[in-house]
Amino acid sequence: MATYSFVASHRIIDLTTVALLSNGAAGIPELFRTETAQNLGVTGTIVLATCNRLEIYVQLSVAEHLGPVSDMLYAEIAQKSELDAELIADSFEIYENLEAAKHLFTVASGLESAVVGEREIAGQVRRALASAQEEGAVPGELVQLFEHAAHTARQVGQHTTIGSQGRSIVSVALDLADAVAEKDWKTRRALVFGTGAYAGATIAALRERGCEDIWVNSRSGRAPEFAAKRDVRAVPKGETYKAMEQADVIVGCSGGSDPLSPAEIPPGHHTILDLALSRDFDPAIADLPQVELITLESVRLAAPEETEEAVATAERIVESETQAFAARQKTRNIDSAIVALRSHTMEVLDEELDKVRSQFGCTAATEQLELAMRRMVKSLLHTPTIRAKQLATQGRTSDYIAALETLYGITIDDR
Repeated sequence: MATYSFVASHRIIDLTTVALLSNGAAGIPELFRTETAQNLGVTGTIVLATCNRLEIYVQLSVAEHLGPVSDMLYAEIAQKSELDAELIADSFEIYENLEAAKHLFTVASGLESAVVGEREIAGQVRRALASAQEEGAVPGELVQLFEHAAHTARQVGQHTTIGSQGRSIVSVALDLADAVAEKDWKTRRALVFGTGAYAGATIAALRERGCEDIWVNSRSGRAPEFAAKRDVRAVPKGETYKAMEQADVIVGCSGGSDPLSPAEIPPGHHTILDLALSRDFDPAIADLPQVELITLESVRLAAPEETEEAVATAERIVESETQAFAARQKTRNIDSAIVALRSHTMEVLDEELDKVRSQFGCTAATEQLELAMRRMVKSLLHTPTIRAKQLATQGRTSDYIAALETLYGITIDDR
């Protein structure tokens, strides 16, 4: 069993390409549940899509099928995004097993973010797992991987100053908005596009700065319910233009497929924060008079750096947690082998005991013989069990499994 992560992020490609890839990858979970994917050994997948990265985690029971599975993934994205398949392949870095785990732990801890130490990413990792579980069964190995990533993020948060200042993409964007503002936040009206977790984080950040006049707009019709839960106001249906006209700050968090054009922006002074991975606003609106456009690229360039000491400490924690995760995986794998050996041995024992009972009946002597044979089998299994755990700590689990297959013909699925 092998775990792979396909990673496309702001570190190697532009955000526009990340957005196109993410749109094209929407059908990947369903694709990997098809019979074709399962015949190639795909046992589960989790997709992590944020404003600056797309990561697809895939578990394969047959590592040799990575090539065909990769081709299937690239073809699906190419069909949905209209990007060239070769460009798509070049946009992804592929990590395997422990490298994939370390990468995810690093990402969840905020060390790979455009704003180092940002808080949102840990929540996005948890939601990616929850979403995958809602869509279908997720193999235990992927669940354990993502749960350990969340644990690592908590460790970094507790034992370093990373993220202690509450920096996030939203907070840096609002800092940039402050630099061009003519009003105090208490007197500014904010309009938020979107009703997802990102929009919720934006509303919380606006409130922290003293903004009290917050409105929510949604094309999905969820704005009234979303607004009621957060004690803000929903834009009435059909009044989006009027709401923008009255807003000082407009924040795009919805990532709609149809960005607003310059002609759809009311005249007047507006600070527009386009924080959606798939743009809510056409970049051309930056040319409108009295409009200040702040984008994810603006945030990336303006993001403050964490101290070298804090980052180094966080990286050591990630490395330590990676090794701890590896040790636990080895133990889980060897446990599967131990269980298989015991099951095989007990099956043989039960077969022989059935023969004894059929020949001599259920007498007192038969019961004593059964107890003696079970004690003997338990003693025989003791040394192989101890050796299994010793070999696991030495990284030789595969040797033990190979020996079981050679000597007893026992096949261990979770190899």
